[in-house]
Amino acid sequence: MRMVFGLVLILGLGLAGFAVYMTKGYFSDYQAEKQRLEAIANSMVETVNVFVVKNKVTYGSKLTKDDVRLQQWPVDSLPDGVFTFPAAETEDGKPGEDLFPKDSDKLRAVLRTMEAGEPVLAIKVTAPGKDAGITSRLSPGMRAFAIKVDASSGVSGFLRPGDNVDVYWTGRPPNRNAGGNITKLIESGVALIAIDQSANDDIGDANIARTVTVEATPQQVASLAQAQSTGRLSLSLVGVGDATVIDSSIEVDQTTLLDIEDAPVVEEAKEPEKCYRVVRRGTERIEVEYTCPKQ
Repeated sequence: MRMVFGLVLILGLGLAGFAVYMTKGYFSDYQAEKQRLEAIANSMVETVNVFVVKNKVTYGSKLTKDDVRLQQWPVDSLPDGVFTFPAAETEDGKPGEDLFPKDSDKLRAVLRTMEAGEPVLAIKVTAPGKDAGITSRLSPGMRAFAIKVDASSGVSGFLRPGDNVDVYWTGRPPNRNAGGNITKLIESGVALIAIDQSANDDIGDANIARTVTVEATPQQVASLAQAQSTGRLSLSLVGVGDATVIDSSIEVDQTTLLDIEDAPVVEEAKEPEKCYRVVRRGTERIEVEYTCPKQ
């Protein structure tokens, strides 16, 4: 009997130890899983649904609901002007702009080519119902002005809508006799919105344009028009993202360029002043020259 009791006691102690071991292992697994889930939760970022294009869309095409899909995008890395669903609120708390306005069948036109998976941005599409023309690229208060160019003045055909250029004027200012023609910077960082009759910025090859259309204020338009009618305009391409402030007083004339010194002014020798007096000789009156008295 005592032997049976001892065996039961030993068996009970073994089962208890095994239970303790299993419980310890369970809690270890639980702690490891908890830490793993906490790490995942800490690494997760807040996202929002963004409209992206399903396939490549090109300039001028109408953007329909079949062309886009929703893609989760990190809130901290949202591009400026992106369209979200639901539309994000503006800084003043007002509802944001919808890609497809409610209760309207007006579609937006594509201004710049977008590749598959690329988010739709406000600068890449027109307002609802607008075509992809020059007027859709003009900012409020700005005007379009055409400048005549050729291979030399138009940067050899490497200009594209969306580029920025500096505009130089070459000519002879009025009432300027010395120095010859001058070249002067008249406008800096002017945006191009069209090349010839196209506002498409997806031009493949370099083409020699005959005209470029720039976006300018009314005051700039007046300056450019006056400059174009009195001289020759040349364009200089500005690098992407270049925000350098250019000195507007840049001016070069022929004498400065060629390092020519002005010829000294030689005064012509003045002939002595002549005086005359009338002398009577009989009935005749004769003019006789004599040296004028000094004054």
